[in-house]
Amino acid sequence: MISFVGAGPGADDLITLRGVDRLSRADIVIWASSLVPEGILRHARDGVELHDSSGMTLEDVLAIYESSVGKNVVRLHSGDPSIYGAIAEQIEYCETRGMQFEVVPGVTSASAASAVLARELTVPGKAQSVVYTRLTGKTAASVPDGESVGAYARVGGTLAIFLSGAQPGELQKELLCDGSKFDTQTPAAVLVRVTWPDEQVVMTTVGDLKEAMDSVGARRTVLVIVGDALSGQGELRSHLYSPSFAHRYRKRSKVGETIGRPTNRQKRVTD
Repeated sequence: MISFVGAGPGADDLITLRGVDRLSRADIVIWASSLVPEGILRHARDGVELHDSSGMTLEDVLAIYESSVGKNVVRLHSGDPSIYGAIAEQIEYCETRGMQFEVVPGVTSASAASAVLARELTVPGKAQSVVYTRLTGKTAASVPDGESVGAYARVGGTLAIFLSGAQPGELQKELLCDGSKFDTQTPAAVLVRVTWPDEQVVMTTVGDLKEAMDSVGARRTVLVIVGDALSGQGELRSHLYSPSFAHRYRKRSKVGETIGRPTNRQKRVTD
């Protein structure tokens, strides 16, 4: 079995229980030391066969799969493997050869950033969408037309921008393009190796974004979050727990009015 496991954003206790289980039973672990902290490997058993993929090609990794039939192999990916995890070609390889595999999700660095910043990324009246994107850079051919940072800036919402730390000036230019919903005062956050021991977090604005990105001294493992949601609670209250909003589990009520009958569990607690 080949398990594509999301290692989470960095902290070794932010990997899922399922991910820990797969690591603990792995015969072989393939991981990128440049992206996944070594501390994550504490969940693997002693004597596990380790391969550092930071210097490997896809063909090198696939060769290990081919020679490891009948063994438990964990391909450890940073964050969540569905986000810039490069697992599509590996899945295709397994499917065409009838090899057993599974995907174990992980905590994305964007989710970890939201937690570190103590900010919800979807705030009523400010942002109802979160877009994961990146600048084109050296891999421009892999970005479909219409999916530039500038295109999403014209829509607004909250942008989580990955893999763009080496182009701070270009990123700022895209965010302030003609028709952008963002301006120089729009809140932004620059996070480097979020939840790692050497984590860096800089709160800034789009107008000062280039300087903030330059100040962290990093070009890789940089995540930028942009949007008005970073300023905190909006003027509008969420409908979810508003007394004036009804749904299948709760009737509309006045503020302070008790709604509905308690469940059996609630009765036991309050009796």
